[in-house]
Amino acid sequence: MVGRLVAAAADEIRVAGYADLTVRNVASRAGVAAATAYTYFASKDHLIAEVFWRRLRELPAPRVDRRRGPAARVGSALGDLTEFLASEPELAAAATSALLAADPDVKHVRDRVGAEIRRRIQAALGDGDDAVVQALDLAIGGAMIQAGMGHLPYRELPGRIADVATLLVRNGR
Repeated sequence: MVGRLVAAAADEIRVAGYADLTVRNVASRAGVAAATAYTYFASKDHLIAEVFWRRLRELPAPRVDRRRGPAARVGSALGDLTEFLASEPELAAAATSALLAADPDVKHVRDRVGAEIRRRIQAALGDGDDAVVQALDLAIGGAMIQAGMGHLPYRELPGRIADVATLLVRNGR
């Protein structure tokens, strides 16, 4: 049931975008009653955040080649994430708005999303680079917000994050 709702929400985001998406429309697309959908998702923000989380979780684990320099490792570790954002701009924009919601159910998903992004960065850098990990985490969040506001095309995220990673790693070591 949840899987059907999540899949229907991903389709609905592509068609309707964030502003026009409703849990009722998603439930209808999934072939379930709206009341059933609301038993799993308290709000559209909760539903969208869950769609984003599941897509993020499905990305391949970063492959870290320790023979490469730290900037190249970070670029590689974040490449799948930024390519995902660039390939699904409607979902990325909707998730950017949804993940900012004050809803406690969204907060739980937001915490998982943040932990996964930090895990990817830490896998690339290894231990002892907490300041760089935090800075890259902030850069990704800021880039998502800028792209969500229309100030930065999602297709530019991979290159921009790679540039930031290079600067941070070069200056942080």
